[in-house]
Amino acid sequence: MSKKSATIIENIGDIILKQRILILLVFAALFVVLGSNALKFKIDASADTLLTKNNALYIKTQLANQKFSPDEFILVAYQPQNGDVFTADTIKGMSKLSDSFSRIERVSKVQSMLSVPLIQSKSQLLSNSNVSELTYEKQQYSPEELRTLLTDHPIYTDLLVNQKQDAAAIQIVFKKNEKLLTLNEKILSINKRLLTRELTDEENQKLEALKRKATKIEEKIGQQRQQELIQIEQIVEQAQLDGSVYIGGSYIVGIRLIEIVKQDLLYFGSGIGVLIVLLLMLLFRSIKWVLFPMFACASSILLTMGLLALLKLPATVISANFVALQLILTLAIMLHLITCYREVSRKNPEFTQHERLVNTLKEKLAPCFFAALTTSVGFGSLIFSGIQPIIDFGIMMLISNIVTLSVALLLFPVLLSYFSASKESKEYAWLSNLLAKLGNKIKSAPRFFIIIPLVFMAILAVGISKLNVENSFIDYFHPDTKVYQELSFIDKEFGGSTPLDIVISYDDATDKSDLFMTAKQVNTLHLGHAVVNAFDATGNVTSLISFTKLAKQLNDGAPITEYELDVIYSMVDKETIDSLVGAYIDIDSNTMRISTRIQDTLPELNRAEFLEKLTKDLNAAGLSENQVELTNLFVLYQDILSRLFDSQITTLGIVYVVLALVLFAIFRSIKIALIALVPNIINTLGILGIIGWLGIPLDLMTITIAAIAMGIAIDDTIHFVDAYKSKLDGNPMQHAFSHTGLAIVYTSTLIATGFSMFVFSDFVPSVYFGLLTACAMMLAVITDLTVLPGLLRKYIHPAKSATKSNQ
Repeated sequence: MSKKSATIIENIGDIILKQRILILLVFAALFVVLGSNALKFKIDASADTLLTKNNALYIKTQLANQKFSPDEFILVAYQPQNGDVFTADTIKGMSKLSDSFSRIERVSKVQSMLSVPLIQSKSQLLSNSNVSELTYEKQQYSPEELRTLLTDHPIYTDLLVNQKQDAAAIQIVFKKNEKLLTLNEKILSINKRLLTRELTDEENQKLEALKRKATKIEEKIGQQRQQELIQIEQIVEQAQLDGSVYIGGSYIVGIRLIEIVKQDLLYFGSGIGVLIVLLLMLLFRSIKWVLFPMFACASSILLTMGLLALLKLPATVISANFVALQLILTLAIMLHLITCYREVSRKNPEFTQHERLVNTLKEKLAPCFFAALTTSVGFGSLIFSGIQPIIDFGIMMLISNIVTLSVALLLFPVLLSYFSASKESKEYAWLSNLLAKLGNKIKSAPRFFIIIPLVFMAILAVGISKLNVENSFIDYFHPDTKVYQELSFIDKEFGGSTPLDIVISYDDATDKSDLFMTAKQVNTLHLGHAVVNAFDATGNVTSLISFTKLAKQLNDGAPITEYELDVIYSMVDKETIDSLVGAYIDIDSNTMRISTRIQDTLPELNRAEFLEKLTKDLNAAGLSENQVELTNLFVLYQDILSRLFDSQITTLGIVYVVLALVLFAIFRSIKIALIALVPNIINTLGILGIIGWLGIPLDLMTITIAAIAMGIAIDDTIHFVDAYKSKLDGNPMQHAFSHTGLAIVYTSTLIATGFSMFVFSDFVPSVYFGLLTACAMMLAVITDLTVLPGLLRKYIHPAKSATKSNQ
């Protein structure tokens, strides 16, 4: 650092301390305003938060859902202990449950095997019979008659009764919010223009206004859903059924996720906090150096939550760990500042508190600022991922970083200035000696300390070739959790979990006003239905063909004509069918729908290969690519996963280039910039290699670990290089190790130990996050204390650089 730069930084430190009253007043105001807003901070764990909402697939899925989707519902599956749903006791219990569920305010209807039409013969359809009267509730069929009517039923099997007939389901259907429905239709009418062109400024403004209105209604409905789930659980508990009950549905997973994420934030956040307190006390042996970093961490998190709430940026499954990450960032800066302050105090015991702080800021203000800047580059790179949930996470981390830097470099020194100067205890002699010896070894044999870690990292990096994006949402949860048991049971017994729709277009619209389908259209649909049903991964498959199968059963196995199909489809209670599985045909757009759910618990399921083979098989069956469109959650989620590799390569490429430029701007040397970049490249490749070797699939959570590893490693790198470069006229290696080595070890030990606690989480991505973060810290400390000083020793020679550094 030049004398001019040092003078400027010293002046900045002096200004900060002289304006301490103003800074305190500003922070006090921020605590009041943002602290009160922090209570409004939300966690949104719905499935929609995992999707990229402005891409073509999402919009096409929304358009298809507008035509075909069933109503919003919760599924309550009941498995009696005796293994038979067709008994008087089971029927009585389900009837009682249905009555109780129907009294919930927002419920429009309750569907079960007791309330749906059960047709015994073709004559009942072709006569003028009232189909709605053909239910168990009206006819009081015997249990055996009920069994006969529902055995291998083309529509109700795997929807209301499982194949083994040892579990039955009750579908609780909710009323639609007409205001929200209208708003979503208007939003979609604008969004669909994105399929052909960019939106105008006027359209974007209108879209944002509509979204704000819709969000308010959705938030209210979200609160209702949580209360409804509590009511349903209470009803089930009070019923005291002799068996097991499993609750599922489109938004149940989101509610369960919120519960787990909040639990993790509370338990593990508190646990990490307690552990860090103990370790800080052990390291510094002073209550002062426990309170200051913990206060800084708490302040940073509180202010960030308030700011995010003010900006209406809720935490999602992807970004919920921003609290833990901000803890890392704040703690890392604080430990460097505290270690430096203690070193200044020990070397200059005669200094006043003001002088100690000015000298600390003189040494650490620039590296802390530059470390935060380069960390921002790492997290900012996520904005270029092209995947909306990851983009949002990147924005949140940029905000977190700005808050952390402000607290550490402004609030911390100001508060410390009100304490009197006191004698600081010595660091652990054995650790200081160990670091000194390591520095001397590297000084004498730099090549060894470059090659050995690089070989180790190269072995780890081979694991990158083993990376995959094959993942199942069910596997996000520990098998002992309630949500896992609910999801897996419904997935296995009631036809799968993740919805997939195959929308087929046809050009030959019928010219017969009394028919909704021609024989050719029925044949086309038959082919498509058969192709989808042939896969092991597809659970329940329903379409208009399900009606032809029902009609064939009622017609003693003989095929039916399109006229008879028309009669059957028209006479069956359409409202009941639509609420169960959604509509199957849209005459206005000449499209038909095949609905299925993918069984996520199926072993060795390769989702990308499945979609590719499904498309090929549909084409081979005579359905051209222009005729077939795959939509719904399975396609959307798989699309995101398939883009993760490209996203990761693009993101890391941007990070490396931008970091090289930033490091060059900081150190004004191409050679030093490239040397500083090396340990960070090694760190990111190493952590990706560990993910590959361990067989952890890349997903929206683990994909961010590389950026996190970069953000962690770059801080220590800059502090070490800055310390080394500042003493090129003396013994830079010894100074760098004594000045920053301890802080690097302390930071890595605290964070790695704290985040290892996530191994006990019920949410598997949190387990991976904790363990991989701990691994990233260990890799960072290895590279920053071996490869980095080795490269500096070999290529940046004190004798040659001394003159330049004094300019």
